[in-house]
Amino acid sequence: MSIQELTAISRYYGADIDYVIAGGGNTSFKDETTLYVKSSGSSLAQAEPESFVRMDRRLLGGIWKKAYPPDPGEREKAVLADMMAARMSGEEQKRPSVEALLHDLLPFAFVVHTHPALVNGLTCSRDGEKAATELFGSESIWIPSTNPGYVLSLRVKEAMDVYIKQQGRPGALIFLQNHGIFAGAGTTGGIRELYRRVMETVKTRIRREPDFSGEVSVYGCSAETGRALGRLAGGKAVRFLRNNEIAALVRDRSSFFPVSAPFSPDHIVYAGSDPLFAEATEGRLEAAWKQHVEKTGREPKIAAVQGLGVFGIGGTDKTAGLALELFTDAVKVAVYAEAFGGARFMPPDQVDFINNWEVERYRSRIAGINP
Repeated sequence: MSIQELTAISRYYGADIDYVIAGGGNTSFKDETTLYVKSSGSSLAQAEPESFVRMDRRLLGGIWKKAYPPDPGEREKAVLADMMAARMSGEEQKRPSVEALLHDLLPFAFVVHTHPALVNGLTCSRDGEKAATELFGSESIWIPSTNPGYVLSLRVKEAMDVYIKQQGRPGALIFLQNHGIFAGAGTTGGIRELYRRVMETVKTRIRREPDFSGEVSVYGCSAETGRALGRLAGGKAVRFLRNNEIAALVRDRSSFFPVSAPFSPDHIVYAGSDPLFAEATEGRLEAAWKQHVEKTGREPKIAAVQGLGVFGIGGTDKTAGLALELFTDAVKVAVYAEAFGGARFMPPDQVDFINNWEVERYRSRIAGINP
């Protein structure tokens, strides 16, 4: 019965863009011996009982007793090998979510991790930790910006141990700076109630909603500029978006600053870490593109053109559209963060970690996210 409940709660949040976009988020159910956790690259919105990996909790617990290499790449490779070894018989063709360790250590039957733009307005802001304390008091745990994977799980484990010692109970709400939220409960009804309260509470502090009215997919010389971008990107697919909020952001380079760098790992995976900002004329657009690629070593997935709008660029029309979806999510985060001291981007070292992390390359490949 519980795997059916896990499937239902996964679909419930996975199908709601206020909580999950693309392949983001993960969920789990556990009993005394077994953890059922979402497989990497699978969709919460389309979850089936087969979407979850059965894992041996005894073997997962043994990971905390091991010493791993200090080098981040070697460490994550070794931890991944141990996580794969913790899969139960018959699960060899599935790869568990990178956050399986974190799901296992949280002492709740059900755990749901999502990335709501509303909540990330808090977690991706300068005053987020202070605001979380004001809004949720001792009910929540705040985790400073940390690389995902083993290090994040370790930080949460340490924070949870301290919390239990101080409060005499586990913390059911965990806010991850520049990432999202974990909620844990004994029932799926308990999960829904936690999320309801979090969303309603954060909403009381929001100053304004983003103005996405006036949306168009063709505007002025957007088609001509889109073709120019397609040529620069070697024939990749290009999609265009403009609305009132984006129009204000592309007025000039300083106006674009609030969305000029990534807020979370998902923004990097789907919309890239280095959006391009350029003037509309083709000669200047080409120069800006080449300069951008030389500086970053990557072609942009988002190109903002002054006075025009934003273009998503990808290997397929789907990936170009996903780039725009995640950029739109970043716009929401930036607007909501205005209520909490303004936006705070991911630290550069963590951006580099995500760009070079094998786990995210795997997730992108399985989900069909071409570069």
